[in-house]
This record gives sequence, C-alpha cells and structure tokens, in this order.
Amino acid sequence: MTHERTVSIGHDHPSLAGHFPGHPVVPGVVLLGEVIETLRHSAAAPSVRGLPMVKFSSPLKPGEAVTICVDQDEVALASFSCRVGTRLIASGVIELASGTAAQMEGA
Repeated sequence: MTHERTVSIGHDHPSLAGHFPGHPVVPGVVLLGEVIETLRHSAAAPSVRGLPMVKFSSPLKPGEAVTICVDQDEVALASFSCRVGTRLIASGVIELASGTAAQMEGA
C-alpha cells in the first residue's frame, strides 16, 4: 500500500529560528514528523515503533513543496522517500508496531 502527500514547511515555522541564520533549513526531525503523519493518514493507521534507517540526501528549504511517499510493503516495515521534484531529500525505513503492541501502547 502506498501513501503519498505533498507538504510545505512555511518560513514562519518555529523550528527555523536559528536553524540556520541567513540560510534556513528545515530540521530533519520536522521532516520525519511529516513522514510519520503521512503514514497516519492511511485508513489503518499503524503505530510507529522506530526509524532504523534514515538518510538525508539534500537540505529542504522553507517553502519548498516536498512530496512524501510511504510504501507499506509488509506488516512490520514501510519504506519512505521525500522529494522536491526529482531531487531526493530523504529516504529510509519505518518499523511498525504489531497489532498487539499497538493496542498495548494505547492502553
């Protein structure tokens, strides 16, 4: 199952203050939050256990439209990529909690 959405982090996002003055770059943790949010928009929103592999390939500047694609190939794993046009921004793997573990997290 593939989940895709396009987002833009505005110039006024609070994480950009000081990251980096004169040359703002969207922090990786903000982008990863958007990746997880993309996965949570699915009908059967799984719980995320971890991000065992993440690679940042290019900086994301405020205001750039980034397309996030999450491919949930297996029950326990999903892969993702973030692109601005054809430029790869980030990619990696998301480890998903099993149904039982996800239910325990909510308890």
